[in-house]
Amino acid sequence: MALPIVHYNHSILRKKGAKVTTFDVALAQFAAEMVETMHAAGGIGLAAQQVGRAVMVCVVDLHGANAEFTWSLDGTKLPLDLFMPMTLVNPVVAARPATPETIFEEGCLSFPTIRGDVVRPDEITVKFQDERGLPHVLECDGLLGRCVQHEVDHLNGVLFIERMTKEARAQIDEAVKTLAKETRAAAKAAKA
Repeated sequence: MALPIVHYNHSILRKKGAKVTTFDVALAQFAAEMVETMHAAGGIGLAAQQVGRAVMVCVVDLHGANAEFTWSLDGTKLPLDLFMPMTLVNPVVAARPATPETIFEEGCLSFPTIRGDVVRPDEITVKFQDERGLPHVLECDGLLGRCVQHEVDHLNGVLFIERMTKEARAQIDEAVKTLAKETRAAAKAAKA
């Protein structure tokens, strides 16, 4: 079942997620619903906060993405089909030593139609658990690295608009303000 996606300026988007300590059927079901929601919305990543839960869970799916990137999961370059979509629980991201920062246009399912240039390290290592609690290490770059960083930012209450270049942020400022007003109006209407 697809879940409703919350939009900016909903307060849940600013909450740091709680660490997951119970790996059970409910967590696996939640991860599956997040994947379904991400696919239904046409996204490549989704964080728990975006569906109204402040927990350290995000999903990513670049299977079929038309982009160049490299990856190694637990020291092996597996075909994407074997691990995508993937669930990252309690992820911790670190930039690889001496990696360059790159600028790339990003979008976000919680900011429909809003896009802008974001600066991020190109190569990362992320340590995480899957929905069963098994530990993994993913090394990646390009779009996969950027997607993971974007979703892990969500888990920590950080939004991509905060990482935009000043020029990019200035260009979308009015659209962000309009979205915030629409979100407030929708919340008021839902309470009425």
